[in-house]
Amino acid sequence: MARKFDDLEKEIRALGPQQKATLAHILIQELDSSADDDAEEIWIEEAKRRYQEFKEGKIIAISGDEVMRQAHRQLK
Repeated sequence: MARKFDDLEKEIRALGPQQKATLAHILIQELDSSADDDAEEIWIEEAKRRYQEFKEGKIIAISGDEVMRQAHRQLK
Protein backbone atom coordinates (compact mmCIF):
# COMPACT_ATOMS: atom_id res chain seq x y z
CA MET A 1 0.00 0.00 0.00
CA ALA A 2 2.78 2.44 0.93
CA ARG A 3 4.51 1.88 -2.41
CA LYS A 4 1.28 2.44 -4.30
CA PHE A 5 0.70 5.66 -2.37
CA ASP A 6 4.26 6.84 -3.01
CA ASP A 7 3.83 6.21 -6.75
CA LEU A 8 0.52 8.06 -6.73
CA GLU A 9 2.04 11.00 -4.86
CA LYS A 10 4.86 11.20 -7.38
CA GLU A 11 2.36 11.28 -10.25
CA ILE A 12 0.29 13.96 -8.53
CA ARG A 13 3.33 16.17 -7.96
CA ALA A 14 4.05 15.97 -11.71
CA LEU A 15 0.61 17.35 -12.60
CA GLY A 16 0.13 20.91 -13.76
CA PRO A 17 -1.49 23.52 -11.50
CA GLN A 18 -4.94 23.23 -13.14
CA GLN A 19 -4.92 19.45 -12.89
CA LYS A 20 -3.90 19.65 -9.23
CA ALA A 21 -6.69 22.14 -8.54
CA THR A 22 -9.23 19.87 -10.22
CA LEU A 23 -7.99 16.88 -8.25
CA ALA A 24 -8.10 18.85 -5.00
CA HIS A 25 -11.68 19.91 -5.74
CA ILE A 26 -12.71 16.29 -6.38
CA LEU A 27 -11.02 15.07 -3.20
CA ILE A 28 -12.56 17.81 -1.05
CA GLN A 29 -16.02 17.01 -2.40
CA GLU A 30 -15.40 13.33 -1.71
CA LEU A 31 -14.27 14.00 1.86
CA ASP A 32 -16.97 16.53 2.70
CA SER A 33 -19.77 14.12 3.46
CA SER A 34 -21.53 16.75 5.55
CA ALA A 35 -22.13 18.99 2.53
CA ASP A 36 -25.76 19.85 1.97
CA ASP A 37 -26.88 18.93 -1.54
CA ASP A 38 -28.95 22.11 -1.64
CA ALA A 39 -26.18 24.39 -0.34
CA GLU A 40 -25.25 25.82 -3.73
CA GLU A 41 -28.86 26.74 -4.53
CA ILE A 42 -29.30 28.24 -1.05
CA TRP A 43 -26.19 30.41 -1.52
CA ILE A 44 -27.36 31.53 -4.96
CA GLU A 45 -30.68 32.64 -3.48
CA GLU A 46 -28.86 34.43 -0.65
CA ALA A 47 -26.61 36.23 -3.14
CA LYS A 48 -29.65 37.32 -5.16
CA ARG A 49 -31.37 38.59 -2.01
CA ARG A 50 -28.30 40.55 -0.93
CA TYR A 51 -27.83 42.03 -4.40
CA GLN A 52 -31.46 43.16 -4.48
CA GLU A 53 -31.04 44.80 -1.06
CA PHE A 54 -27.90 46.55 -2.37
CA LYS A 55 -29.74 47.82 -5.46
CA GLU A 56 -32.57 49.11 -3.25
CA GLY A 57 -30.07 50.97 -1.04
CA LYS A 58 -30.88 48.88 2.04
CA ILE A 59 -27.25 47.81 2.45
CA ILE A 60 -23.91 49.26 1.40
CA ALA A 61 -21.05 47.52 -0.36
CA ILE A 62 -17.73 47.09 1.42
CA SER A 63 -14.57 46.34 -0.55
CA GLY A 64 -12.79 43.07 -0.02
CA ASP A 65 -9.77 44.96 1.30
CA GLU A 66 -11.91 46.70 3.91
CA VAL A 67 -13.52 43.42 4.93
CA MET A 68 -10.07 41.91 5.45
CA ARG A 69 -8.91 44.93 7.48
CA GLN A 70 -11.96 44.65 9.73
CA ALA A 71 -11.45 40.90 10.12
CA HIS A 72 -7.77 41.38 11.07
CA ARG A 73 -8.71 44.03 13.65
CA GLN A 74 -11.30 41.73 15.21
CA LEU A 75 -8.86 38.83 15.40
CA LYS A 76 -6.21 40.83 17.26
